[in-house]
Amino acid sequence: MKFRILLVVLAAGWLPMALVAFSLLGSYYNRAISNRSTEIQNQGRILANQILNNHYLEDTSSELIDGELSQLASMYDGRIVLIDQDFRVVRDTYDLIEGRFVVSEDVIRCFKGETTNQTTDQGFIEILIPVKENENPQAASKEETASKILGVLLLSVPTDSIWDNVDALTGDAGVFVLLYGVVVTALAVLLSHLLVRPVDHVVQELRQISSGHSNEDLAVKSYTETTEISEEFNKIITQMRVLDESRQEFVSNVSHELKTPLTSMKVLADSLLMQSDAPVELYKEFMGDIAEEIERENKIITDLLSLVKMDKKAASLNIEPVDINDLLELILKRLRPIASKKNIEMVLESFRPVTAEVDSGRLTLAFTNLVENAIKYNKENGWVHVSLDADHKFFYVKIMDSGVGIPEESLDYIFERFYRVDKSHSNEIDGTGLGLAIAKGAILVHKGAIKVSSQLGEGTTFSVRIPLNYIA
Repeated sequence: MKFRILLVVLAAGWLPMALVAFSLLGSYYNRAISNRSTEIQNQGRILANQILNNHYLEDTSSELIDGELSQLASMYDGRIVLIDQDFRVVRDTYDLIEGRFVVSEDVIRCFKGETTNQTTDQGFIEILIPVKENENPQAASKEETASKILGVLLLSVPTDSIWDNVDALTGDAGVFVLLYGVVVTALAVLLSHLLVRPVDHVVQELRQISSGHSNEDLAVKSYTETTEISEEFNKIITQMRVLDESRQEFVSNVSHELKTPLTSMKVLADSLLMQSDAPVELYKEFMGDIAEEIERENKIITDLLSLVKMDKKAASLNIEPVDINDLLELILKRLRPIASKKNIEMVLESFRPVTAEVDSGRLTLAFTNLVENAIKYNKENGWVHVSLDADHKFFYVKIMDSGVGIPEESLDYIFERFYRVDKSHSNEIDGTGLGLAIAKGAILVHKGAIKVSSQLGEGTTFSVRIPLNYIA
């Protein structure tokens, strides 16, 4: 990671500076060429006017014009060629092609009144300037205007001096970029170390925790990001610890719950076996007690099997249209005998008929667990209120009770498997801590949702939402 950060910082430092340096050099070259071309063009126009005023194209014996031509050519270390309207070279400062004819596209265009300016591949600036008479404002056509051009002045200037300056600037820029790069590299190394050090600390802490050599929370608060990572990791660790404690408690509870009925049945059976002439009434009483213990054992095993079924894929669902009103009425009818023992009033309020595509078996199990919990954790002479409503997409079931309520710190964990809210009274109330986990699993497998709100000592409300049409 440190190496990647180092590369990013180096790229962010070197590349912009290199691009800026090359951009400035290119800009300088283009600007220098443009300025040199403008300067030569202005000098050439002045010279063209002097040639015209001194009638140098008709009589090349003027020493003044010869001096001006030579001086301008020497000033820019270049070459000047003067061509008359017959395309014949009148004057060449190199004395190479005087008297010869020069017919080229650029010369022809110049005779038509265009001033051309170009930089050749050989490193020369070539400028062609027409030598014109004073323009006649009464000229009626382009031909009359073109006839005023008496010659063409061709100026060719090398760009060696500009390239020398570019080379010098390139050397200076290279030194500057190199020094800048050394500074950037040093800063990159330092910055990468500073950036990665908190992450390394996080990794070391995680290794200590994962190896079991540390039970302390992760606390790396160097940056906002590492602080957030530490906080989120500590939340996960806390949840894992709670879950692990719940699982250990579950194993202990289930072991106790499974062993207690077996112990009771063994005691009852041994008592009968020790009495060879026990009366029939005693046999019936003991066998009734044994049957109750078997039912208790069966309920524990059924809950465990139900939980396993919830882990299976949705493909195992038996989806069919179900009357939800009838389903809830049947559940309350089955649970009323349990509620009557604590004198708890049970009410079902249905706002409209509801039919939905569900697995009636799993949904019955979910609502049974929710209503049964509302009864178990209720007060004497309390109440349980179940309501059913629907819209065009979902149906909604609320199970409200007047029970003992759930502590706020437990609300985030009540749907976790094996979790028991009131651990001090867990042996007094039947159950394994699987009911809400089973209920939530059955609701989620229908692509539904479940929420809980509670006030300690005032009661609890479970709100369930399930699609009317099953979503595969």
